[in-house]
Amino acid sequence: MSFDRRSFKVGIIAGIFLVTGVLAGVVISSRFDWLPSAASSPSETTAAPVLSGPTPPNFVQVAKAVMPAVVNISTTRVVRSPSAPSALDDPFFRQFFGDQLPHPFHMPRERRENSLGSGVIVSPDGYIITNNHVIAKADEIKVLLNDKREFTGKVVGTDPKTDIAVVKINAKNLPTIPWGDSDKLEVGEYVLAIGNPFGLNQTVTQGIVSAVGRANVGIADYEDFIQTDAAINPGNSGGALVNVRGQLIGINTAIFSRSGGYMGIGFAVPSDMAHSVMDSLVKNGKVIRGWLGVSIQEVTPDLAKQFGMKESRGALVSEVIPNSPAAAAGFKSGDIITAFDGKPVDSPSLLRNVVAQVPVGATVKIEVLRDKKTVTLKAKIVEQHTDVAQPEGETAQGAGEDTALSGVEVQNLTPDIASQLGLHAGVTGVVITTVEEGSAAEEAGLQEGDVITEVNRQAVRNIGDFTRLSRKLTSKSSALLFVIRHGQRLFVAIQP
Repeated sequence: MSFDRRSFKVGIIAGIFLVTGVLAGVVISSRFDWLPSAASSPSETTAAPVLSGPTPPNFVQVAKAVMPAVVNISTTRVVRSPSAPSALDDPFFRQFFGDQLPHPFHMPRERRENSLGSGVIVSPDGYIITNNHVIAKADEIKVLLNDKREFTGKVVGTDPKTDIAVVKINAKNLPTIPWGDSDKLEVGEYVLAIGNPFGLNQTVTQGIVSAVGRANVGIADYEDFIQTDAAINPGNSGGALVNVRGQLIGINTAIFSRSGGYMGIGFAVPSDMAHSVMDSLVKNGKVIRGWLGVSIQEVTPDLAKQFGMKESRGALVSEVIPNSPAAAAGFKSGDIITAFDGKPVDSPSLLRNVVAQVPVGATVKIEVLRDKKTVTLKAKIVEQHTDVAQPEGETAQGAGEDTALSGVEVQNLTPDIASQLGLHAGVTGVVITTVEEGSAAEEAGLQEGDVITEVNRQAVRNIGDFTRLSRKLTSKSSALLFVIRHGQRLFVAIQP
């Protein structure tokens, strides 16, 4: 084997170039951070960045605590309707078979209507609070618990005036939600809504308290609603509204919607009102409400000036009912009630609610403004009887003669009437009970059963709104109404 000197030199030179290239690559890669460093070693886990600021709220424990006490309520009722005329009624058949022919087809046809809602267990022995419209006119009530057990519910009592009802099931040691104090709620607080929207059991949504003390919504007769943006949909009615401590602070009742679904505005009966109504239903089988015996109205800015007030608040006494607690206490027409039992009175609806919740027989101190001076009166509250106040049957007529709404009589759209008309609970307005023959309204096509929701593009929530807007019409004013007829919305223009 001969030694090739030339080949050896070439190999030495190639090796030198190879080593030089490797060293250069190491230097360049270190400058551009191409080699992995110890900090980015794949064998070590990169730490997550630490978030600054307050910790996001976590409602997991609250949801776990309250969900077992929220139930699904399904109701069934049998609706009977006359059958269509039978061919056997035809005189042609009668001449052969006579009048003794049986009428099997004349038996009323029956159909079963089902509906879904929610309820809240508030006692271990099976008392459940829900909405009146959830179980109204039901022939059968089924209660499905969180653990899939099903019970038959029995109605303990109902109160359409607040849309609250109590159902009892035969069970023991049930999970409950503790009552909270809705009077202490503040706008901006976090709340959870738990229920069964569209039959989706145990659904939890989160939001805040958007407002408190909402009245004149047109959903019930006694209104003091909590408004929330927590998502509430059909099926949520009767479910729980709880605070971050897992306390029941409201019963979800209705939504404001133009589509029938969630639009960011929901209403719940405050727990203080619901608790009071429930206690009365369980104890007495009915709701016993307090009565003072005054007719009251809102204090407008103009009235406030006339009575020497700096701001328009309180409830103006327009009439004192004879032989009433107010008459015995010395109330006078023109008094402005500013405080009741130590609580400030901001509006007539607030006063009406607090008077109704006073125990019968209790004596309360009431502050009134009389002749620009504060006077304190004492009144002994008595029970309100059904012949004293029945807002459901109250009617109003279009104000003025020969105006567009003359001859139109309306009444408030209550939850029961809305149900009969096939409307959801969130609809507000007045329903037409009478249209005078030959009136401008009749000529324009207005019909009994139409629900007026707007007059001249202004909302009509109740009789008060309808009366106020109709008074603005003159004998030369036209009226543009927005009405609901057989579930469809349409405009109706009336020329006087």
